[in-house]
Amino acid sequence: MNITTKFHGEQEIKKDDILTFETGIPGFLEEKEFCILPLEDSPFYVLQSITSENTAFIMADPFSFFKEYEFDLADEVMENLKIHSNEQVAVFVILTIREPFNETTANLQAPIIINTKSQLGKQYIINRSIYTTRHKIISSSERNNEVGL
Repeated sequence: MNITTKFHGEQEIKKDDILTFETGIPGFLEEKEFCILPLEDSPFYVLQSITSENTAFIMADPFSFFKEYEFDLADEVMENLKIHSNEQVAVFVILTIREPFNETTANLQAPIIINTKSQLGKQYIINRSIYTTRHKIISSSERNNEVGL
């Protein structure tokens, strides 16, 4: 099937590529079907609504930027997403892209959880205070290296 996307124009996707978010995403509850499209030459992805061209989120694998990132999934979420093993799980975080880019932040408090086998997904809100919705993806030491300090 063909869909029109926010960042990639028209794209052909397979039915098997469609992810179902049974409860939508907070703020976008009516959006239930998405696909993940890679952004070429980058570590980023787009979570694109199948039905709404303008509903798309830039995402990243949080473990690429935050090596110590960890959380436990509630049993209810595991059950709802039909997760039976860690091998079935893909985790992404939604980014807020800022100018300059080194001010870009990741929402570590509400990761996107995907069961890669059942194609079910959910934005899971972690109720722990150590994570926020605005963690800079480029650390201050990396920013200093970029400018030669």
